[in-house]
Amino acid sequence: MIAIIKYNAGNITSVENALLRLGYSCIITDDASEIISAEKVIFPGVGEASTAMSYLKNRGLDTVIKSLTQPVLGICLGLQLMCNYSEEGDTQCLGIFNTSVKKFPPKDIVPHMGWNNLYNTKGELFNNFELTDTVYFVHSYYSQICEDTIAECNYILPFSAAIQHNNFYATQFHPEKSASVGETILKNFLHIEKPDLITK
Repeated sequence: MIAIIKYNAGNITSVENALLRLGYSCIITDDASEIISAEKVIFPGVGEASTAMSYLKNRGLDTVIKSLTQPVLGICLGLQLMCNYSEEGDTQCLGIFNTSVKKFPPKDIVPHMGWNNLYNTKGELFNNFELTDTVYFVHSYYSQICEDTIAECNYILPFSAAIQHNNFYATQFHPEKSASVGETILKNFLHIEKPDLITK
């Protein structure tokens, strides 16, 4: 079973619909036992970082997410909340990825919205991904490039389009809105096996 983490963020049902189109069953839940026992976990979201973190902490989901040992995929706000810190609301986040989230410079056009290429892609999440492929972004904040960055994009400046640390994967773009390319990335994630050993 695939668990989609339920919290006060948008875009969760679009992820559910994408999984259903691919033929996978899933549940939307904030129940810790269901999340922990799921084969795969998806942590999507569109929203504001500080209120989202408050919701997670009030329900103990911040601790649950960090403790997961199965493959986990964060999407958009999910990626940002898995970083150390976000400038949005001066928010301390989950600290899974050792990087920070910053706002695009105010003199430029934000949000970053539309289709973009990725570069420096690596790892199993990007199996069968071509340099000419494009994915869909909608965001005003970006994660800085770090040692765990597995894909980059350039809008105003280079930023992390995808990050991986151990069993935790995340994309700033929306695979569920990225047509056949996004479907391939989602399927790649769903085919990832649970690691035998995780080193923190």
